Amino acid sequence: MRAGLPIPLLAAVGLVVAGVIAIGAPLVLSDYLTRILILIALNSILVLSLSLSNGFTGVFSLGHVGFVGAGAYASGILSLTVQQKAALLPHLPGLLSSFSLPFLPATLAAGLFTALLAVVVGYPLMRLSGYFVSVATMGFLIIVNVVLINAVDITRGSRTFTGVPLQTNLPWVMAWLVVTLLLLARLVYSPFGRSMMAVRDDTIAAGAVGIDVLRTRLIAFVIGAFFAGVGGSLYAHYLGSFSPITFYFAMTLNLIAMLVLGGMGSLSGAMIGVVCVSLLSEGLRSAERGFSLLGLTVPPVFGASQIVLGIVFILIMIFRPKGIMGDRELTFGAARTSASKPSIER
Repeated sequence: MRAGLPIPLLAAVGLVVAGVIAIGAPLVLSDYLTRILILIALNSILVLSLSLSNGFTGVFSLGHVGFVGAGAYASGILSLTVQQKAALLPHLPGLLSSFSLPFLPATLAAGLFTALLAVVVGYPLMRLSGYFVSVATMGFLIIVNVVLINAVDITRGSRTFTGVPLQTNLPWVMAWLVVTLLLLARLVYSPFGRSMMAVRDDTIAAGAVGIDVLRTRLIAFVIGAFFAGVGGSLYAHYLGSFSPITFYFAMTLNLIAMLVLGGMGSLSGAMIGVVCVSLLSEGLRSAERGFSLLGLTVPPVFGASQIVLGIVFILIMIFRPKGIMGDRELTFGAARTSASKPSIER
């Protein structure tokens, strides 16, 4: 590991930058651009949490959005007022129906709930490798979706879950993004992080030198699930109303595309992937309604944005299969460990 800025200084710089963006952006940007910025920060939290297992331990999970959905519903249920629960969820179990939590405690509770769920799910699944674990985690996503649809007394089933307080704003999202990025960076570029990379590169060699493969994968899986639950809570309090289909295959493919595009072995690459996909999607969505440029009028072609976005992904995977950043980081002189050549440690 190369010497660089200490973690406290990095945290201070991150908090200052996040504070400037959170306070200044709404003053100079329109509501539309502010909402885009909120969504970019939200998706960054989710993609960063996904990169912990998919990028740094080699466990390609397709069920990550299941934790996002579980966190969204958990936080939504906990934050509804007692009166709302009586009206919308009259058959809610007595313990849940008798109290209401503020935004922050509900968010933390959602993260802890998804982390506990990850322990139960991850203990058997993290023993698998390759496409076996991908299929198994996709099965977990399907199970979560089925439970959300059929647990009518708790989740309202396939009907829209509504009434969640709209408390997610830019300061909240930026604060959680800073916390997520700093904690994951501290974890990934540490001795334990190098063990994660060793497990990713060669499980047999890692086990031979004494690394507990199951424990390493499980810890990464649980921490990623915690931040997925936090991101789900932020999404719930941003949308206000949602249904089980919100947290299903469409979101899964979107998050994986962002991660792969930016670089699966890089935290900053994950965020770059989110920014690129988000801005490109918004730009193409506006362009598909038709535009005029230099006297040339292009008629509306609805759906063209998805086609163009797909072509862009194909080209990037052909000419840069490791993504934009690969396994490199935007460090600006900060501490960094090469993800491509990890040091195997006990």
